[in-house]
Amino acid sequence: MNTKYLFISILTVLLTWFCSAQTATIKGVILNEQNQAVSGVSIKAGAIGTETNENGFYLLKVSANDDVQVEFSHITYKRIVLFFNLKIGEEYEFNPVMKTSIEQITEVVISGKRQKEVEGITTLKPETIRKIPGANAGVENLLLTLPGVSNNNELSTQYSVRGGNYDENLVYVNDIEVYRPFLIRSGQQEGLSFVNTNLVQNVDFSSGGFQAKYGDKLSSVLDITYKTPYQFEVNADLSFLGGSLSIENLSKDSKFSSIVGLRYRDNELLVDARETETNYDAAFADAQAFLTYKFTDKFHLSFLGNASFNKYGYEPLTRQTNFGTLSDPIALLVFYQGQEKDQYQTLFGAFKGTYFVNDNLNLKLIASSYHTTEEEYFDILAQYRLGEVNSNIGDENLGEVEFSEGIGSQLNHGRNDLDALISTIEHKGDFRINDDRFEWSVKYSNEDIRDRLIEWEVIDSAGFSIRPPRIIPVNEQPYEPFSGPIQPFQNVRSTNNVKIDRLQAYAQWSKRSTLGISDVWYNAGVRLHNWSVSGDGISNSSQTVFSPRAQFAIKPYWQKDMLFRVAAGLYYQPPFYRELRDSMGVVQPNVKAQKSIHFVLGNDYSFKMWDRPFKLTTEAYYKNLTDVNPYTLENVRIRYRARNNAKAYAYGLDMRLNGEFVPGTESWFSFGYLKTEENIDNRGFIARPTDQRLKFAALFQDYVPNIPSMKMYLNLVYNTGLPGGSPSYADPYVYQTRLPDYKRADVGFQFVIVDEKKQFNSGWKKPFKELSFGVEIFNLFDVQNSITNTWVRDVYSKRQFAIPNYLTPRVFNVRTTMKF
Repeated sequence: MNTKYLFISILTVLLTWFCSAQTATIKGVILNEQNQAVSGVSIKAGAIGTETNENGFYLLKVSANDDVQVEFSHITYKRIVLFFNLKIGEEYEFNPVMKTSIEQITEVVISGKRQKEVEGITTLKPETIRKIPGANAGVENLLLTLPGVSNNNELSTQYSVRGGNYDENLVYVNDIEVYRPFLIRSGQQEGLSFVNTNLVQNVDFSSGGFQAKYGDKLSSVLDITYKTPYQFEVNADLSFLGGSLSIENLSKDSKFSSIVGLRYRDNELLVDARETETNYDAAFADAQAFLTYKFTDKFHLSFLGNASFNKYGYEPLTRQTNFGTLSDPIALLVFYQGQEKDQYQTLFGAFKGTYFVNDNLNLKLIASSYHTTEEEYFDILAQYRLGEVNSNIGDENLGEVEFSEGIGSQLNHGRNDLDALISTIEHKGDFRINDDRFEWSVKYSNEDIRDRLIEWEVIDSAGFSIRPPRIIPVNEQPYEPFSGPIQPFQNVRSTNNVKIDRLQAYAQWSKRSTLGISDVWYNAGVRLHNWSVSGDGISNSSQTVFSPRAQFAIKPYWQKDMLFRVAAGLYYQPPFYRELRDSMGVVQPNVKAQKSIHFVLGNDYSFKMWDRPFKLTTEAYYKNLTDVNPYTLENVRIRYRARNNAKAYAYGLDMRLNGEFVPGTESWFSFGYLKTEENIDNRGFIARPTDQRLKFAALFQDYVPNIPSMKMYLNLVYNTGLPGGSPSYADPYVYQTRLPDYKRADVGFQFVIVDEKKQFNSGWKKPFKELSFGVEIFNLFDVQNSITNTWVRDVYSKRQFAIPNYLTPRVFNVRTTMKF
């Protein structure tokens, strides 16, 4: 009996070996024209077939020593048909690039971007992101050219969307939520965004009405996917503002892929151009890696890591700001002593395991940890003179202060430390049945935050120490002396040790179908979010919210290519640590989640003009917000009242026209109208700090007709002024003012030496796949934009002057990019 089983086993092994010995293997990664992996590509060789997985990878066994026809097909891309004749046992790697095809299916045009369009998502090309000039170039720089997205500070990567603030935006990289530093006060302290542009493969952005699968924020979602390398490649980018280097690689067996990016940034070029003379010593650097190992075709394990090291040294020396009118010019002269030294160090790591159970079911397990240690130390004494300026043309003292109207000083002191550790674990699932798709997730996170906040400010004017404005008796200094003890004008001291546990879950369903002769798409889902706050001296608090959301899109069978969509939902924003800390630094554990009922109505109209494709996207939106947590905004620092004592609303209209204004390039023009107001303690509606009424922006790409290698990139932004610039202690109901309009134009000229169309087989250009040199001009028209005001007293006229704090003037930059 044992001999029989042994014989059968040997025969089975021999047959298996014989069958495999008569075959060869074709494998590889399939990408589209944007270097994005294409999943679901059907690969057939006669009766044998397979499909690419989520990362575009495939493996196909074919007959050896025979001409075999292999067909690569996908509903969105042009079919590829090739013949192979491989030796027995040979493994051949073939990595085709599939080109977009527009096909007629049941007389309805379907294109590769249609799925994103029906979901209300804007997709940005990574190549455009890398080329567009900006003082802080990258993904966020390109977002500012979209309607509804604003930021009046080119040194910052933060952005507000449709009336929300910087804390209301979700950012994901490869399904993992990322965070920004806590203690940042000004744009010049920020340095690098988390997103490394050289590593980016796909960028999706939604400015409202997003699905339940995205998290609990009120404004927007930025969903970024990093590259899955398919060959060895090196990218480098160098300029006066720093540089970046990325290396991509794929193992011979296509199982292990890696992409590593290094970046360094120095803002000295921009900071030295401002009106304040400084000794500036800052360095921002980070290293990122995205590694993937494919144990089998069904199980992939990836790691995303980031280490960021930022040092900021700032020693202001002098400043002169001229303002007023031609007939009454005034100047502020400031002499500084002291310095500021800050450090921000973050470490981030995440593992993601993906199991492809079958063609219809994918399961993921994600574990991540984010650790940041931040120090913000400063002691700066500013002594100022406010006076009349000599305006006599030809006088040797032209522009100098001749008569002082105000003399004073202020001393700012800070010793702020923060240590935050955020750990998460999440399971995600995706199941398809015919045209139905079900997605779900369960996520647990723990936030352990230790924070010390010590800030005070002493103000002296004409020899009198200015007392805080809200202390009784009423502050009449410097007009009436006060003999009591000196008190800081502002004084914030607190020490917090807080832990926040969160349990989040969502489930959603989506379906493609037809309604009559029209194509329709449905999506509905709900989120659950429970969080509890505890810590030293803090009474435990636990709250739970449910967030239902829905989307509907229809493409009528019309002669004109129209797509209509509507989205609605109840959105919550459970408070993060920053929202729990009030203006005095005290943690308020019972702060509720801000709530928003959100409606979005959108339309996409695709058409041809000059025989080239164009699309006009229009969205109208309305938000009704309750349990609002009011805040103040100074530069990029947000300070909350940590009270749900307001309600608010926001409504507006966003429009974007994009297409090939110049053949072969994509450009667009954006327009946005927004109105958002809040009612605090039932005192009436006033403008919110992000009430930016009008927005115009343009991104334009062009090239010289007779010299196509010379390319031009233009980035234009115009925003009406934000509410702000008032004294920090002012009651917003008593003092309402707006900053001047924000106007900026950045232009870049690039001369392409080597690219896909210009390759060289000899000489010094041979190693390059791409090589270009260029010049960038930031703030082309040298507009004086301001971000805040400095308030100075005039002891003679008993007035306060708002002296604008200007942003960067015109700056020139030289840049080179290369790919090996």
